[in-house]
Amino acid sequence: MRATVLRRTVAATAAAASLALALTACSSDGDAKPKGEDPASASASAAPDVKALPAAQLEKLVVEQADLKGYQVQKAKAAEVVTAGDVGADKPACEPLAEIMSSAAAGDPGSSAQRKAIEVRKDTSASPDDIMGALGAPVTSVTLGSYGGEGAVKTFAALKDAGTACAGGFQVTSSGTKTKVSKVAPESVTAGEEALAWTVTSDLDGEPFVSKLVVFRKGNTLASFSTISFSGTVKALPKFVIDAQAAKLG
Repeated sequence: MRATVLRRTVAATAAAASLALALTACSSDGDAKPKGEDPASASASAAPDVKALPAAQLEKLVVEQADLKGYQVQKAKAAEVVTAGDVGADKPACEPLAEIMSSAAAGDPGSSAQRKAIEVRKDTSASPDDIMGALGAPVTSVTLGSYGGEGAVKTFAALKDAGTACAGGFQVTSSGTKTKVSKVAPESVTAGEEALAWTVTSDLDGEPFVSKLVVFRKGNTLASFSTISFSGTVKALPKFVIDAQAAKLG
């Protein structure tokens, strides 16, 4: 699964490198506060009679380029969209984790939306070392899922249980590609009404591949974030991206 995701992001990461080399000045304000919007209905309470948001409305709530200065934001192409049905795990309890690791909305959402946010490194030049550094910039897949009734609450609970049950590792199958996850370690994060985060260590061609995984719930919407790097190691949670998405959800 990680190999598949990595292959899908190489071209996008290369595009980010080109953007960084051409528009270095534009990335200098990457620490600016994320652009917020008026609170939307995504903040509605997850009551039994709540319906999932229409896909068109969810598309308006997912982060865009204007929300993430210092990043290149791309809408997922049809060939890149992964659903829960494309993902499996050798341990049933681990399937929710496998799904958000694969950039799918966990469980059975009524609608979903996906974006890819590629960090544009500051102070880049045309030297080979700087180009490779840009290629190693973190790439965060952002996925929103809207659920009817208590679906968001129950799916979040399943993810919480998975973080414990799957700490020692499991095997993921995503779009036919199998990947061994050796460790799932919890991290601290604050967002939405409740949030979870993990450092995930996978085996990619015999080498450790370290990524970050975050999910938070706002009403009947789950926002999940899967961050990887061409370098093979992600050191920090994508806090700026998380905060920007939380602001849009209200």
